[in-house]
Amino acid sequence: MKIIILNGPNLNLLGIREKSIYGSSSFTNYYENMILRFPEIQFDFFQSNVEGELVNYLQKVGFSAQGIVFNAGAYTHTSVAIRDAIAAITTPVVEVHISNILTRENFRHKSIIGPVCKGSIMGFGLDSYRLGVESFLNPE
Repeated sequence: MKIIILNGPNLNLLGIREKSIYGSSSFTNYYENMILRFPEIQFDFFQSNVEGELVNYLQKVGFSAQGIVFNAGAYTHTSVAIRDAIAAITTPVVEVHISNILTRENFRHKSIIGPVCKGSIMGFGLDSYRLGVESFLNPE
């Protein structure tokens, strides 16, 4: 099984930025632990701060992987282009967020991508990614 972990803008700064919201762990360490935790899964990881690069990557992998776990960051609330890319591909996408976006600023309460995703997971810290992966292992 192949699962893509896809991160949007500013998530390359995990462990450095706003630790009270995002924690003090880097994503690299968490990702390495995910690979060890799920040896049966072939993971690929991509992060970009650039909207068009995320769209291009979704189109590249969105017909061959079995799942995409996607934290679109701020593009969750603003990017029609990413929403349309998710709608256009056949690979199911699970939207994840480290924080609970519903308890944050009002502009973060609406997800543009959520309606075209298999589901949304938020508020469980970096474990939101693990829960996203597990949703593909236990599809019922």
